[in-house]
Amino acid sequence: MTQQQMISDYAEHIRTLQTRSAQALERENIDGLIIHSGQGKRHFLDDTNYPFRVNPQFKAWLPVVDNPNSWLIINGKDKPKLVFYQPDDFWHKVPQTPTDFWVEHFDIIYLKEANRVEKHLPYDKSKYAYIGEYIEVAKALGFELVNPESVMHYLHYHRTYKTDYELTCMRNANRIAVKAHKAAKEAFLLHSSEFEINQAYLSAAEQDSNQVPYDNIIALNEHTSILHYTVLDKIKPHKNLSFLIDAGASFHGYASDITRTYTTEKHPFAELIQRVNNLTLFLIEAMKPGKSYVDIHREAYLGVAQILIDFNILNMTAEQAVDTGVVSTFFPHGIGHPLGLQVHDVAGHVADDRGTPLAPPQAHPFLRCTRIIEPRHVYTIEPGVYFIDSLLAKLKGSEKSKYINWNVVDTFRPFGGVRIEDNVIVHRDRNENITREAGLN
Repeated sequence: MTQQQMISDYAEHIRTLQTRSAQALERENIDGLIIHSGQGKRHFLDDTNYPFRVNPQFKAWLPVVDNPNSWLIINGKDKPKLVFYQPDDFWHKVPQTPTDFWVEHFDIIYLKEANRVEKHLPYDKSKYAYIGEYIEVAKALGFELVNPESVMHYLHYHRTYKTDYELTCMRNANRIAVKAHKAAKEAFLLHSSEFEINQAYLSAAEQDSNQVPYDNIIALNEHTSILHYTVLDKIKPHKNLSFLIDAGASFHGYASDITRTYTTEKHPFAELIQRVNNLTLFLIEAMKPGKSYVDIHREAYLGVAQILIDFNILNMTAEQAVDTGVVSTFFPHGIGHPLGLQVHDVAGHVADDRGTPLAPPQAHPFLRCTRIIEPRHVYTIEPGVYFIDSLLAKLKGSEKSKYINWNVVDTFRPFGGVRIEDNVIVHRDRNENITREAGLN
């Protein structure tokens, strides 16, 4: 895509956000939104801050993700006003005066002192809603409406329908991550440590650990069975049997979230990886507008159950494995989640823009999305098969143990687990696998 097309798409993105804001404000009889980028958080008993994470509602409007103490004033009709923090400061790098493609869409005021912002905000705030994390700041400034649920539900629900600009950002986030994934795989093949593999990933992505959208999961051998493993061991194992990498990248505040699993061993684990990969592609093809994401999750459970049967791990039908919950020992998480400005993006459990709850099935309370799939939604699809000691111990101690071939399970334990995850844009007539199209198979 050309820069000119990006500029055009961004202009349309702003018009879309203006329309959504105007509709939310009219519905709730509110005059405007005051969106706070956030502010620095101090370490306890220290004079340094935690890494800054911008308010997602702020970066939805503009790709400024590293400037605390900035504010947006939105009424859905007039040109948005940006109060851009640019202090006099010789201790830290001061943000430069912006000149990027987005600047023309805002009336920009420069703020020298963070605690002087009030003069740039509406005097009467009774019908303006503060949108942000810092409730004490909102109260001190005189806001009565703070993150009103009705407004938040509206904005979150409609945020799941991505604009062309947002889809381009997410494609770019995938391209960056794919390049880094390939570098991480090469590091694994060179028998690097988890720490070294992570360094190779960040270097290839040209993003540091605070710029990537979440803590990278870089796991070797039995560590691959720990779903959110982020230790980054510096000691090289005696042998790298398996490697699971769950890592993304950011572009203009939008996230990618990709997982791959590898082995160099001539072991059935290699075939297991391929079977999970095939299941990922099957489930992506199964996503259709009008279909419930919950149905995709159920199909994933049946697919994992069949894999376990084919590998002689289970002695029961796929339906029995799902109905009895046995398959959950080997696949204990949901099939995926909405993706966007946040890795686990908002509004996954609501039926409409009023926030009507759409709860996960009782058997799968951890499922992060229950929405009806629609065009312009973006999802991850990430089935897995794991050999987790604590879950296996519970299964072995139950009456369902008789359905498990434990000698086969034991041959897989040293390899940990498999997960394959792609990022997918749903279109009306097709699904766009932006991970595969970026070159990662």
